[in-house]
Amino acid sequence: MSRALVVIAHGSRDPRHAATVHALVGRARALRPGLRVETAFLDFDTPTVGQVLSWLHRSGVREVVALPLLLTRAFHAKSDIPAVLAESAARLPGLSVTVADVLGPSPLLVSALERRLAEAGITAADRATTAVVLASAGSTDPEAIAVIAEIAREWRHTGWCAVRPAFASAALPRTEDVVRALRAEGVRRVAVAPYVIAPGRLPDRIAAGAEAAGADVLSAVLGPSPELARLLLRRFDAASSSPARLPALAA
Repeated sequence: MSRALVVIAHGSRDPRHAATVHALVGRARALRPGLRVETAFLDFDTPTVGQVLSWLHRSGVREVVALPLLLTRAFHAKSDIPAVLAESAARLPGLSVTVADVLGPSPLLVSALERRLAEAGITAADRATTAVVLASAGSTDPEAIAVIAEIAREWRHTGWCAVRPAFASAALPRTEDVVRALRAEGVRRVAVAPYVIAPGRLPDRIAAGAEAAGADVLSAVLGPSPELARLLLRRFDAASSSPARLPALAA
């Protein structure tokens, strides 16, 4: 097996984060039994990116697709991950590393959001009278913030009475502020949909804001949903078939 997929997550002090990432990667692995799929973390958890690349190199893998487990192209995607990959690849002669695109935006992510809302009790008949707060972790990167806003605008056209973005950190408005604003506008039902992959400090902040403002529904994080598992493999396939259009790092 000469090529492998390495899914790179940020990591967290919250053990739920790593457990969720491993469950998601396991689901992707089950969908593609012939593909070696490994998990690495930038911080807090192990194995590290360098450790995983070293293991793969020793086992004979010479081509790696590194997939940032991120929903937007912000600082980690633009700086941290390319830097740690370049540093690790430089120590491993003959190993070629291609960086796949981040997960978002994608229709599969919207499908996963709708799955979680349905699991929380929102039916198709509720859509026209329900406003959704698309609550993301937040970023200081204007590009990332613009992407979240655009997802909200596009999702609104699928029948919800409103879809508004909110952020747990680094940007405004906060989840509770958007819920209260929608209430002031007379919206009958407000649902908060966390646009985050795994539990942790910022998703907890989203949940606290939803509760404080009296949201009617709070859906679960995206987690190891089948849509996300398929999306991991879709990003891998795109990077494998068109490496020239993506940043390539070679020792």
